[in-house]
Amino acid sequence: MSSPDRGVAIHSASGWDEMFKDLHGASRIRTDAPDNRFTGRLSWHRSTGYSLAHCSDGAQQVDRQRGHIRRDPRGAFELVVPLSGSAWVQQGSAASEIQPGQMALCDVDQPYAFAHRADFTSIAFIMPEDGLVGGTGWSREPRVFDGTTGLGRLIRQAVTTVQEEKDHFSDAMFAATGERLVDLIRLASEGETSAAPPERRALVEADIRRYVRRHAGDRDLGVATIARELGWSARYVQQVLQASGTTPRDLIREERLRLARVRLSSVDWAPYSIGQIAGSCGFGSHAAFSTAFRQEFTITPREARQGVPGS
Repeated sequence: MSSPDRGVAIHSASGWDEMFKDLHGASRIRTDAPDNRFTGRLSWHRSTGYSLAHCSDGAQQVDRQRGHIRRDPRGAFELVVPLSGSAWVQQGSAASEIQPGQMALCDVDQPYAFAHRADFTSIAFIMPEDGLVGGTGWSREPRVFDGTTGLGRLIRQAVTTVQEEKDHFSDAMFAATGERLVDLIRLASEGETSAAPPERRALVEADIRRYVRRHAGDRDLGVATIARELGWSARYVQQVLQASGTTPRDLIREERLRLARVRLSSVDWAPYSIGQIAGSCGFGSHAAFSTAFRQEFTITPREARQGVPGS
């Protein structure tokens, strides 16, 4: 069975909450609307197994956790295609900012968080998991696609075209188009289309290394933080660094040791103990720092300090 295309303007947070959950599943929705005032517009089309929703709303944060999933399992994946503004998506260890030209694919039955400002508009294509899961090379991890080239561009154009022309689609045509879109999404996922071409990958690697160098002293620095701040998935950050012969963990360790050596030989840091310098560079253990430093530079931290006035 299919439902007709619908479009409604919503003027209350409670009304938006009800409509959003009907389409996307039980979740906790928080908005910045005072006294239940909220302005948004939602249009959608459904056929057996497939839904397409065009959302324009105020700032909100959506959290779908395990309790919501147990009460309202959907057996579906959702492809979010931004049209304007940007949104932040987190699922598992992967976190990304998405904006026009990118798309995010998430498993609706795995906990996730989704947040955006009032200028965000998007199309969501919701599809049954049976069409995606189980192919060669497939994993249930969330992923961000580049929608400006190759299959990613074809998928983005197809989704936006179906949204624009959906009034001219019969139910059978809409369902058949949904099946073709799932085929393309699965092909893109299995072919790792989310990975940028080599020339872009080099730029992404440079951005990653620059970010890690600037934030080497942050105690919470990790692949999830890097991915969130740079707008890529954690998986993609790992792929880029692996292609260059390293890992996020090794890169962070390398930059923290480099920073520590600079500080150990700096007059400005002479009043601080080696343990304090180690802590300022993100190391939680003085002993672990000393061992890593000696392995990296073949000298001890104390030897690195020799000759620094005031140390």
